[in-house]
Amino acid sequence: MPDVSSASLPPGAGAPARLLSIDALRGLVILFMLLDHVRETFYLHHQVPDPMLVAQTPPALFFGRLLAHLCAPVFVFLTGLSAFLYGAKQADGRAAASSFLWKRGLFLVLLEVTVVNFAWTFQFPPATVFLQVIWVIGLSMLALSALVWLPRRALVVLGVVLVAGHNLLDGVHFPVGHVLHVPWAVLHDRGWIEVSEALRLRTSYPLLPWIGVIALGYVAGPWFLPGADAPQRQRRLLAWAVGLLVGFVALRALNAYGDKPWVAGDSALTTVMAFLNITKYPPSLLFIALTLGAGLWLLRLFERRQGAAWLAPLAVFGAAPMFFYVLHLYVLKFLYLGAEAVWGPNQGRLFGFDSVWMVWLVTGVLAFALYPAVRAFAALKARRCDIAWLKYL
Repeated sequence: MPDVSSASLPPGAGAPARLLSIDALRGLVILFMLLDHVRETFYLHHQVPDPMLVAQTPPALFFGRLLAHLCAPVFVFLTGLSAFLYGAKQADGRAAASSFLWKRGLFLVLLEVTVVNFAWTFQFPPATVFLQVIWVIGLSMLALSALVWLPRRALVVLGVVLVAGHNLLDGVHFPVGHVLHVPWAVLHDRGWIEVSEALRLRTSYPLLPWIGVIALGYVAGPWFLPGADAPQRQRRLLAWAVGLLVGFVALRALNAYGDKPWVAGDSALTTVMAFLNITKYPPSLLFIALTLGAGLWLLRLFERRQGAAWLAPLAVFGAAPMFFYVLHLYVLKFLYLGAEAVWGPNQGRLFGFDSVWMVWLVTGVLAFALYPAVRAFAALKARRCDIAWLKYL
């Protein structure tokens, strides 16, 4: 991972210019997320379990879901990276990064259980609260707010151990009623937490491996400081991207560790699908290796294409990710309610599209439709640095 010769965050290292490549990568995975959420809104009648059932999943649906797998690892890794760069702009360095991580982490947890959960369920008071990606980013930030005080070498080791070793815990389970059931459901064992007869929580994103991912993003931060050697940064990104992807292929071929075993299919296509059919909840070692390897390769590619016109729209989406996240959830919910009111349920008890291509089409239309609002909000954030709360969005 990163060079660990320096154990401390350089205080007041200067304000790094906003890197187009980071925003562009974040913007790209936001569009992949939009695709997945359109699917979850209008194609929910075709359930996609985790991992997917290759024999029952059309290739267009499979590969769309596979693209969406990049979202959470890239978001979490870039959150750690951005936290380092935020601290590097402040005179008190680590203290500023820790304080920001703590406050924004709490904000994201609160946002998940209120505004975001309501967008999915439209229930108030809620009977079910889904603890999903915003929740786990928030908890990861809370964890990192304490971990930033560790020596950088220790943070690298911790990140690698959590990412590579958490699958050793897959066989550990605690029944409902056990004193460890709730903490383990939050940390590693996806499941239900019964709060009362009227409320239950679903830990969709177990936390433990995500702490490793955000820690590795944080320790990669010095690569992106002002004055850092750009060619050397690109060589490191390429080396770690290739290493992760080669490691994924090797471990997956051995079928020995890091995810559920796979078997060859009836055709070359189904064999490839089976090979790439990885587990997201919690993210397996192979899930993180594949998605983070692809993410680092894309980050290098985007940096080498900094002047390309096609990067600018992606960077707009990436400059206001939380605004887009909340906006698109409510837009999708109102679109679904409107379609159901006009046409009624046409897929059992649900309204839904008949074909996967319609999911892709609506994703493209929504990306264009939401772009002006996101661009306006991103410009407001850049222009009004004096408004403190804007940095949380």
